[in-house]
Amino acid sequence: MARRERILEHLMVKPGTPAALAERDAGWTGGPDFDGLTHDELKAEAKAILAQGVAELSEAQELLWASDTRAVLVVFQAMDAAGKDSAIEHVMSGVNPQGVQVVSFKKPSDEELDHAFLWRISKAAPERGRIGIFNRSHYEEVVALRVHPEWLDAQRLPSTDRGPAFWEERHEDINAFERHLDRNGTKIVKFFLHVSLAEQKRRFLARLDRPHKEWKFNAADVTERGHWDEYMAAYDAALTGTSTEWAPWHVIPADHKWLTQALVAAILVDTLHGLGLQWPEVSEKEHVANLEARRRLEAEAADLVTT
Repeated sequence: MARRERILEHLMVKPGTPAALAERDAGWTGGPDFDGLTHDELKAEAKAILAQGVAELSEAQELLWASDTRAVLVVFQAMDAAGKDSAIEHVMSGVNPQGVQVVSFKKPSDEELDHAFLWRISKAAPERGRIGIFNRSHYEEVVALRVHPEWLDAQRLPSTDRGPAFWEERHEDINAFERHLDRNGTKIVKFFLHVSLAEQKRRFLARLDRPHKEWKFNAADVTERGHWDEYMAAYDAALTGTSTEWAPWHVIPADHKWLTQALVAAILVDTLHGLGLQWPEVSEKEHVANLEARRRLEAEAADLVTT
């Protein structure tokens, strides 16, 4: 197995197996394939992989847009300060903004609360030819709400049971929804950016120490940090219950942003290349019309030269 395949296999939560987040190192830097490299050498290689990925994504996005047969939905989930925003910024830096839409789901509106929890998610799914990015997503419904079950009261659900079966049913709903999207041409790629408790603290303090970064700090995030173990348990259950053949989860070590971005780019490139997209074919009638248009253009150019 090639190095790239070994790394990507290590990151995937294989369907039907536990996510086992407690056993995954948020500071992982590539395993034995990179033993002996210094920190600077690792960082330089990751940046080179990112640069190559950005270039390949740009080309793949053009083909996705031109073919107009498939869509790609990229889902990012993570604890605060794990690097979702920076991953989106750097990995997608080379794509055409017209072909990408980023959605960040906030507190549901009254209208959204009057519908099933996947209603607003379905409306935000990307159209064919486009890449959609969910910066947080429907998975908040089985993570944040599992940590804070009292938030479910606003949904006015018929059942009051909040036991394990309730969350398993929500996992089933999500799996069915994602399979529906996949069957209809939307490829789903899911990333959990796995940051450590210690690194989150460092990043929070760094925001407070830099005047131009303090705006990114939210004191409420520290309150949620107090529920760290509950969040990890909820994420573990969600990733285990919803990593499927059609939409598997990738757990990306997030303590080193340069590595996070390189891995996300590599997986997205592989995903787009795996779609088997083809450039649109021109019909014989269109080809004949194009030849005539070319003849007229060349004649026009000749007239301009003579005048």
